[in-house]
Amino acid sequence: WGQPLASNMATKQNLQTRLIHIPNEAFPSKSVSPPIFQTSTFRLDGAEEGREFGVAVAPNQFYSRLGNPNNTQVEAVLKELEGGEAAMVVASGMAAVSIALISNIHKGEHIVAQKTHYTSSLSLMELLQEYGVEITLVDQTDTSAFERAIQPNTKLVYTESPSNPIMALTDLRATAALAHANGAICITDNTFASSFNQQPLSLGYDMVIHSATKYLNGHADVTAGVLVGKKELIDKAWTYLRVLGGCSHPFESWLLRRGVQTYGLRLPVHNSNAMKVAQFLEAHPAVRKVYYPGLPSHPQHELAKQQMTGGFGGMLSFELHGGFDAGVKLISSTKVCVLAVSLGGMETLICHPASMVHTHQNEDQRDEAGISSGLIRLSVGLENVQDIIDDLAQAIHSAAAQ
Repeated sequence: WGQPLASNMATKQNLQTRLIHIPNEAFPSKSVSPPIFQTSTFRLDGAEEGREFGVAVAPNQFYSRLGNPNNTQVEAVLKELEGGEAAMVVASGMAAVSIALISNIHKGEHIVAQKTHYTSSLSLMELLQEYGVEITLVDQTDTSAFERAIQPNTKLVYTESPSNPIMALTDLRATAALAHANGAICITDNTFASSFNQQPLSLGYDMVIHSATKYLNGHADVTAGVLVGKKELIDKAWTYLRVLGGCSHPFESWLLRRGVQTYGLRLPVHNSNAMKVAQFLEAHPAVRKVYYPGLPSHPQHELAKQQMTGGFGGMLSFELHGGFDAGVKLISSTKVCVLAVSLGGMETLICHPASMVHTHQNEDQRDEAGISSGLIRLSVGLENVQDIIDDLAQAIHSAAAQ
């Protein structure tokens, strides 16, 4: 999982400086911009080297499904961001979720998870039930609900905080302690919060996963995922990756490395812009409710201040008084905000979760997760914040005038 970082890189320099220089520490090259190792296989120096690579974990110069120098470089950066022992980059966020769960659960065992998760994560857990895994979904805002759901065969607590799309929080420190007290491991999806704002491993979690497609890459031009955590868990996850084949390809890893090197510059702007947009929306008479953990009106604002120590993120959701019809009119009227799914890129993206994201859950499941038919989700980008606000203002006016 990459070479150890030099001590001055790991302890003395600012995050943004480390992001720029870590890749060359992990896999040195005389090229200022790391090359793309666009190859499926590597020339070996002899039979003995081939035997060594054949039994190694994630050899980076043997066969690119198993590892690649571009993976090594970006994994070193991602490991640093989360403060983990090891990292593994994979083909997508759902590849990360799938491998993280499948590598840590077996038939007859039990997972405690949330009622509100990313839609495909919920679908994955439905599939796991077909293979004999027991699943209990609880209200993530109620730590006692996690405790009540624990069973003798509970092996995994899986969380996501803030959750997609209603920005509800899970008490990460409390749920990690609960899992460990009952002999289970805990894994969380940190995509919405970002490692810049929230450090689950420091709160007791064993593994963190991301859709690296989002904030880590930050340019809406890569599909990738990452698992970060204890080395023994990442090594075990790699054995599943080797078999299932959800590897990140060299060019995608190269692009992700390039994107994450501006992470420390982008995330403060996402945080700042989202806070100003949330404040604007909350003060607007046509807006019924805003879901953003940085607002004092958020019911878990105090918890957000405790565990989102770097900022409150670039994601928010809101509802208009006009409900579904007004929401549809609004998302059809924006000019700066782009009507599209996904999140975490430079562009501000707007979408309607009930019809565009959580379509694989039925209406009762969406209602139970708090996803109303009028909910609008906003991924606040890096544009001038007044331009974003002005665009939303004119779109809200259009929606109200229908």
